[in-house]
Amino acid sequence: MARRPLPRILSNGSAQLARSRELARTAADSATDVLHPLITITRGLRRLAAAGRRRWTETPKERRGALLFLVASVVLVVALVPYGPLLAAITLMAAAAWQGRDRSPAASDGPDESQSQRLKSLYEALVPYFSAAEDPEPLYSHGGAWDKAFPTYAFDGGGRISQLVVRYPAYFTDGEAEARARIEHLLAAKSGRGREYHFTWDEEGNQLTVGVLLPLPVDIAAQRFVTTPGETVLGFTDPTRVQRTLPLIQGEKQRDVPPVVWRTGLRSTEPHLLALGQPGSGTSTLLRSIALQALQYGDVVIVDGGGTGEYACLTGRDGVLAVEAGLAGVTASLEWAATETERRLIAANQAHQAGDPPPDDTKRPLWILLDRPTAFTHLATADGRKDPQALLQVPLRHGRPANVTVVVADQLDSLDALSEPVRQHTRARVVLGPATAEQLESVLGAPPHTTPIDELPPGRGYARLGNGPVHRLQVPATPNPYDDATPDALCEAVLDLLPPRTTPADGETIPEQDQSEGEPERVPAEGEPESAPVAPEASSGSEPEATPALAKEPLQNPGPVLTKEK
Repeated sequence: MARRPLPRILSNGSAQLARSRELARTAADSATDVLHPLITITRGLRRLAAAGRRRWTETPKERRGALLFLVASVVLVVALVPYGPLLAAITLMAAAAWQGRDRSPAASDGPDESQSQRLKSLYEALVPYFSAAEDPEPLYSHGGAWDKAFPTYAFDGGGRISQLVVRYPAYFTDGEAEARARIEHLLAAKSGRGREYHFTWDEEGNQLTVGVLLPLPVDIAAQRFVTTPGETVLGFTDPTRVQRTLPLIQGEKQRDVPPVVWRTGLRSTEPHLLALGQPGSGTSTLLRSIALQALQYGDVVIVDGGGTGEYACLTGRDGVLAVEAGLAGVTASLEWAATETERRLIAANQAHQAGDPPPDDTKRPLWILLDRPTAFTHLATADGRKDPQALLQVPLRHGRPANVTVVVADQLDSLDALSEPVRQHTRARVVLGPATAEQLESVLGAPPHTTPIDELPPGRGYARLGNGPVHRLQVPATPNPYDDATPDALCEAVLDLLPPRTTPADGETIPEQDQSEGEPERVPAEGEPESAPVAPEASSGSEPEATPALAKEPLQNPGPVLTKEK
C-alpha cells in the first residue's frame, strides 16, 4: 500500500507556521487598535450596569417604588423632549467612555521628591572623595547635578536604595583597598543600615555597582546532600560567584540553592579547615554538620573542648572512634591520630615502591574534629603537660596523602592561642558571627565584597577556600538533638542522619573473670605492639599516670576475645 504524502504545511511547515503566527499576531494587534474605542465603551457600560445593580441592592425595599417612579419620570421627560433620545444616547456613551478608561497609574519617569532628596544627599556626601581642585570639569561638586553621577538607580517599597550605579572620575584611586573601603562604608551608611550590600568595581569603566543582597535562608535543616566522596557542604551562599546548585528540601518545598563545597582528599589544595566565631555563632553546628557528612565515607575523632556535651549524640555510633572531653583522653586520641597518620604514610609508600595500589585501610578517610582546642592548652600548661596542639603537626603536614583531614573550631578571640601549624596549614577558613572588616581580612586573607552587619543569625558568616573569593555563608541548621530548646523538626532531622549504634560482632562475648584463676592473659593481635608493663604503685599512695598503651587502647579496632581452653 503506497504512502500518502504529508500535507505541505506539515512537510515544510516550520517556516510557514512561524510566518502564519506572526501574521495572526499582527492582525490581532491591528484589530485591537481599531476596536479600542468600542472596547472602552463596552467596559464602561459594564461598570455602569454594575454600579446600578449595586445601587438597587443597597436601596431599602420600602424606597424602591419611589426610585422606580423617579426613573420612569426621567425616561418619559427625555422621550418627550425634542432630540431627547439622541442626547440621552450621546450622554450615555460619553459616561461609558469615561468609566471604561484605563485607570492604571502612569509610570513615573523619575524619582519623587523624597527619592531625589536621598540621591542628592548621597551625591553631596561623595563630593569630598571624588573631587579635586585641579579638575576643570568636575563630575562631583557642591551643588552639582546628581543625575550625571548616578545613571541607574532603584528603590524598594520602603523608599531606600536597592540598586545604584555610581560613576566616579578616572583619577580616583580605585586600586587601593583603603580608598575602596571608605567609599563602601559611606554608601552603606547613607543607603540604610541593617542590610548587606554587594559592591562591584569596574576599573575600566570607572563605575561602581551597589546592590542589596537578600538574606540567606536560615530554615534549611541538615539532610543528605547530593555530593560525591571528598565533597563537604559547608553551607549556602549567593548565586553571584557560584555556578553550582544543590537540590534540597527547605521547609516543605524542594528548591535549588547554591552551596559552598569544600573538597578534601589527595588532590585537594585546602585539605584542612579553620572555623572561628564568637560564642553562640554556630561553630559547633558547623562541626556537627561536617561530622554527619564525613561519617558517610570515613571515621571521625571528636575533641570537645567546651565540655558541654554538644557531641553526645555521636558517642557510640558507627564510624565515631572517640568523643573526648578530658585532657588525658584528648592527648591519647591525638597521639593515636599522629601514629595512624605515620602508619598510613609508611604503608602507602611501601605499596608505591612495590608497584601495588595503596592498602584499603589507608584509603578510608579519617577526620579529626577539634572544638576549642585552646581550652586544653591552658589545662596542659597548668598541669605541666605537653600542649595537645603540638600533636596536630603530623596530621596537618602529612594528612593530605594519608587521607587525614583536620577541622579546628575556636573562638575568634583565641586566634593568637592557636599553634603555628594550625594557622599555617588550614587554608580553608570560615568566620561565623559578627566581626569587623579588619578581623575578617586577618582570618580570611582578603576582605569580603559585602558590608558586614552587627546582628547575624546563628551559623551566618563568611567562607574562603584557599585563594578563592570570599563567600557569604549560612550553615545548615544542625543543632544538638538532645537539647530541650531545639525544635522537634530539627531534632528529628539530625537523628535521622546519625549512623546506628556500634554493636559487638556475632558470637563475641566477654569472659567472666574468676578471682581464683586470675586475669586471662591477653595475646596482642597481629601487627599490634605489645603494651609496656605497668609499674607497681608507689608506697606513698599516689596514683600512677596512665601509660600511653592503655590510653590508646580504646581507639584500636577490637579484635576477637580470647578465652582459656578448658
